[in-house]
Amino acid sequence: MQIIYADLLCIGSGLAGERVAIEAAQAGFDAICLSLVPPRRSHSSAAQGGMQAGLGNCIKGEGDCPDVHFQDTVKGSDWGCDQEVARMFADNAPIAIRQMAYWGVPWNRVVAGKSCYFKGGEKFDKEEKRDREGLITARDFGGTAKWRACYCSDGTGHAMLYTLDNVAVKSGVKVHDRTEAISLIHDSEKCMGAVVRCLKTGELRAYLAKATLIATGGFGRIYRASTNAVINEGGGLIIALDTGVVPLGNMEAVQFHPTGIVPTDILVTEGCRGDGGTLLDVNQERFMHIYEPQKAELASRDVVSRRMTDHMRKNLGVKSPYGDHLWLDIRHLGEQHITTKLREVYEICNNFLGINHINELIPVRPTQHYSMGGVRTNKDGAAYGLKGLFSAGEAACWDMHGFNRLGGNSLAETVVAGMIVGEKIVEFLKGEETGFDTGTVDSALKNQQERIKNLISGQGREEVYAVRDSMQDVLMDYVGIFRNENDLGLAVDKLREIHERALNLKLKSNGLGANPEMAMALRLPGMVRLALCVAYGALERKESRGSHAREDYPERNDRDWLVRTLAYWKQGGELPELKYEPSTKIVELPPGDRGYGGGKIISPETREA
Repeated sequence: MQIIYADLLCIGSGLAGERVAIEAAQAGFDAICLSLVPPRRSHSSAAQGGMQAGLGNCIKGEGDCPDVHFQDTVKGSDWGCDQEVARMFADNAPIAIRQMAYWGVPWNRVVAGKSCYFKGGEKFDKEEKRDREGLITARDFGGTAKWRACYCSDGTGHAMLYTLDNVAVKSGVKVHDRTEAISLIHDSEKCMGAVVRCLKTGELRAYLAKATLIATGGFGRIYRASTNAVINEGGGLIIALDTGVVPLGNMEAVQFHPTGIVPTDILVTEGCRGDGGTLLDVNQERFMHIYEPQKAELASRDVVSRRMTDHMRKNLGVKSPYGDHLWLDIRHLGEQHITTKLREVYEICNNFLGINHINELIPVRPTQHYSMGGVRTNKDGAAYGLKGLFSAGEAACWDMHGFNRLGGNSLAETVVAGMIVGEKIVEFLKGEETGFDTGTVDSALKNQQERIKNLISGQGREEVYAVRDSMQDVLMDYVGIFRNENDLGLAVDKLREIHERALNLKLKSNGLGANPEMAMALRLPGMVRLALCVAYGALERKESRGSHAREDYPERNDRDWLVRTLAYWKQGGELPELKYEPSTKIVELPPGDRGYGGGKIISPETREA
């Protein structure tokens, strides 16, 4: 059995994982990143529209600063975030984006002089100041008071990841790709590393480290219709939850993006609407301004997705063999704009839909996109429950997003949290001397060997992909944009049955070597547990907040539910154990109206009837 040692083990090598690893490597520590795929294929590269940072360089961003960014982030979270973390994030975003520019990210820049822009389908003029020419510019995004999304056309994540990967290589970060962590090695008090399966050979290895970071991104693929890559199945969250002592935070907070294309559900960036694109119904008429007179198409994602769904419920959606959809119209932006600043959208529509949206409409519908929930950490990125375990990026509930993330805040979080958490991990490593208990390591390895042996022996009865499909059916049918007691209760009951099936799997293949069925079989019981954390957390949260919209509890209830859900899974359990903590200890911005989305708010001062 191969045993590999490191100071820092990063499980995941997207933007957050590599940014943390760079911090450790540049401080002289040995850092290894594990990745399911080559690092430049990590899902970070799929992010299109931009990274938010309060620079205030362009004329439509004038007056922007970290204070305004902080306020937008808290409002966007529907007051569900940790305001201390949101403040750290907003204050450090300008530093991180300038550092990325120094490292080589080719941000779009201010061009002085007159130009035009579109809003709500209408054309407006603007004039950029001469003394701002050459500074990093920004575009409009949903839920923001200023133009703040700094961008590289619509390939922002791609540019950032390739740049950061170059820095990681130069800094001496080692990447072991085509590997998957299937269990943490721990003694219920301290994390010592992970049991890792090679996806090429099927062999198991033990990685032992003073500090372990989970940065595996989201878990969107527990839903069938998702903008997430096929690798986003929640592996990092699963191994944290399976410890029994590390909780997941706010798992019921699942974001649906307004513009997944039909039928593939691939994302087209919010930059389309930020640059002036509009949403049209079956009559090819705008409708968002009716529901949201101030923000229209640029309300926050949770609000736009609900309004789109409401509109389709009124029989104003476009019928198709793949279900109802609406139209995204960017034709008025013109060929030059579309083929430069929205060139990835141009390629996606050509390659996957066979349409030319320079003169054709894009079919879109709300699609599962982002997970606000994740491994619960403190402000330093240290996971609850296990010393030496950290998390960053979408895999973490840090928690600056609360119950809804603003577009562009995720790319920003990867490098801002990577910078902050990386610094804290370096402090931890400088003061930490770790001994690895051989009995604990051997036990962790034997447990995983036994799991694999049982799957290969063929004692189970359930077909792997049929169970996976059943889980996805339940989430799509009962745990979507709108939720209610009956649907969520059904979801929990059905998922409990599916969880039993997931513990009784039978392989069709021999399970050896580079075997996707074996990989799915090892992952699937944990995926169903994640689904139960989402459904059960949503059932128990009897209010509406951000992306969690209860039709039977439409009010945001700050009196009873200004709390964060913590989901634990005890060994042998059938349901997660839910606990709650205050959503924030430091209240810089008291709860109030978001300025969009409407809805009644039950304030903390309201007495119960």
